[in-house]
Amino acid sequence: MKIISFNVNGIRAIAQKNFFEDMEHHNPDILCLQETKATTEQVKDTVKSLFGYEVYANEASRKGYSGTAILTKHTPIRVMYDMQIDEHDQEGRVVCLEFEKFYLVNVYTPNSGGELLRLGYRQTWDVAFLNYIKEMEKTKPVIVCGDLNVAHKAIDLARPKENYNKAAGFMQEEIDGMDNYHKAGIVDTFRYLNPEQVKYSWWSYRGGARDKNVGWRIDYFLASESLLPNIKESFILNEVHGSDHCPVGIIIE
Repeated sequence: MKIISFNVNGIRAIAQKNFFEDMEHHNPDILCLQETKATTEQVKDTVKSLFGYEVYANEASRKGYSGTAILTKHTPIRVMYDMQIDEHDQEGRVVCLEFEKFYLVNVYTPNSGGELLRLGYRQTWDVAFLNYIKEMEKTKPVIVCGDLNVAHKAIDLARPKENYNKAAGFMQEEIDGMDNYHKAGIVDTFRYLNPEQVKYSWWSYRGGARDKNVGWRIDYFLASESLLPNIKESFILNEVHGSDHCPVGIIIE
């Protein structure tokens, strides 16, 4: 099974680019999208030309903001939206599908913001989201994918010294949040399988960052430790354009 995750930075915008050709070429069994910036119905209408997928989307209360969706060729046992915590359930950031052998959680983690105004909220979110994952893990393993808005280690961004404790995405508080996932047995599959590989999944639109590959790896597939033997590949598709992010994925058997 191939699962791909992609922060599209607006599903209706990327649909005007090579999105459909790219996704048909890579042909994931399941496609998880973040930052759809659309209502559930707008997402379904936009992706209807991708045949064979059931579509489950979550939208923010604020129009044109945030939003997540999962497109799947495999019918889930159950579909769940949000964490059932009112403080965290206004921005359409979580969709979860239950399958026979695992839960798949698609998440768009809140960004701490340019002036770090949401850093405190981000810390609250990280605690709540980890608790949410671990509660599900009591019944079966969990795969978590999406834009987690943090570079975990220095290897995960081009300019760690310049950004450490100065920029959203590489604050110690955010790194601690990711550390806590790992301490709880929720593992970064890309780094597990590719311990030394330098590859990024997001680039600023400013200063020709993507052409220069001055990027950050902030998009992930995390998995319960018990699933790691089943994950045969964890990859980043740098060649796919259309967003300030590129897709990431896993192959699981």
